[in-house]
Amino acid sequence: MTTAQFWGDYAQTKPSPRETNAAGERTWFNWTQYPEHGPDEEILCRQGFGMPERALELGCGSGRNIAHLASRGVTSVGLDLSDVQLSRARAKWGDVERLHFVQMEATEFLGKTEDRYDAVFSIFGALWFTDPAVSLPLVHDHLNPGGVLAFSHAPAIDGCYGAQGAYKGRFAGAPPILRRWAYTPQMWTGILLNYGFMDVSAVILPAPHAGDLGTLHVRAVRI
Repeated sequence: MTTAQFWGDYAQTKPSPRETNAAGERTWFNWTQYPEHGPDEEILCRQGFGMPERALELGCGSGRNIAHLASRGVTSVGLDLSDVQLSRARAKWGDVERLHFVQMEATEFLGKTEDRYDAVFSIFGALWFTDPAVSLPLVHDHLNPGGVLAFSHAPAIDGCYGAQGAYKGRFAGAPPILRRWAYTPQMWTGILLNYGFMDVSAVILPAPHAGDLGTLHVRAVRI
């Protein structure tokens, strides 16, 4: 099984996204695994500026977050490896202006494109599943000066940091093909500073209900 096939199978198990949120809006932004919880798209604004002019989402999935940016006038690119996810995203958001979807692995895309962005973000997406030693220099190179990098995913398990794999089938069958990278907020701050970012904010957002798992949220600015 390839990585693309893995994500295609994963997409098939996910329930269809809600049509609207509690306010009746067709698009909205959600950084966490909990509905309508956490900060909104204003996180992507550069200091002294409004919304970014161009934005890229690495691992856009169903496409709702990047479609929300496009609906606010941002020229937006949603990148995903899964043809299943992108077929659904195109079917749902094909009428949104300034929105373009691309099927490609994140570092391959960043290694080929000459485009630059005011914001690059990933929500439980490609930046979680890519070695930061590979992804962060590429993201840095494709952000305009002052551009924002932001991402979120589940927090690290205490004492379990760096690259991690996940076995399926009780250790029988094919070996795992998927890895993800886990670090504390303090570790992420050091890593991002090391790769030329500044104004780093790395925090664990509390869950809406006490005792539930929080969400790691990181924001940094390109020098």
